[in-house]
Formats: sequence, structure tokens, C-alpha cells
Amino acid sequence: MAYDDQNIFAKILRGEIPCTKLYEDEYALAFPDINPHAPVHILVIPKGPYLSIEDFGLRASPEEITGFYRAVSKVAAENGLSTDGFRAIANTGANGGQEVPHFHVHLLGGKPIGPMVSG
Repeated sequence: MAYDDQNIFAKILRGEIPCTKLYEDEYALAFPDINPHAPVHILVIPKGPYLSIEDFGLRASPEEITGFYRAVSKVAAENGLSTDGFRAIANTGANGGQEVPHFHVHLLGGKPIGPMVSG
């Protein structure tokens, strides 16, 4: 599957769709999820055109991978998630529940999150 540069996250990265930026550097952008599933629900996306965590791991440069995961850690700490803990989720593909075809990590916290998988 080829990367679709018309997906909503690509449009956010280009500034075509506004977002509330919580964090941004050369590797990543973080903003609140518009449909939160926890008191704190933040999306962290890499700046490059990667479809999934698998695609990111296979094609991103070592600098992009390091920079992205450091951004995830900074976002968690800056938003008070590190103290009591949080869940980081990267849905991949149809069976994984991925809705936007651009790699992203959901950070959820602010309360006990519950079981890993239900249903």
C-alpha cells in the first residue's frame, strides 16, 4: 500500500487542517485526540510519510526513530502522564483498528485505563 498524502494527519502536518499543538520538533508533532478515550488522550505523529509502526521501523532513519520516541517520552512527561503511568498504543492495519493511514501513537492516561483488550 502506498502512502496517501491526503490523509488527515498529512494535512495537519502541512498546516491545511489546524490542530492544538502540544509539542513539535523536527521529528514529531503531538496534539489532543478529537475523540478522547481517557482524561488525557494525545496523538504523537512522525513528520515523515509512514503508514504504520511496521513501515516506520523498516524505512525511517535511525535519527527519525530516536527523535520520534524521544518526543513520545517528552510529551508523556510534559502532560503529567509519567507519574501515575499511561498506555501507548500504535494501531496497525484493519485488524489492529488503524483508522488513519499515517503512523501514530496514542498516549492515554489520567485514570486507570483497564484491560489491554476487551471483546
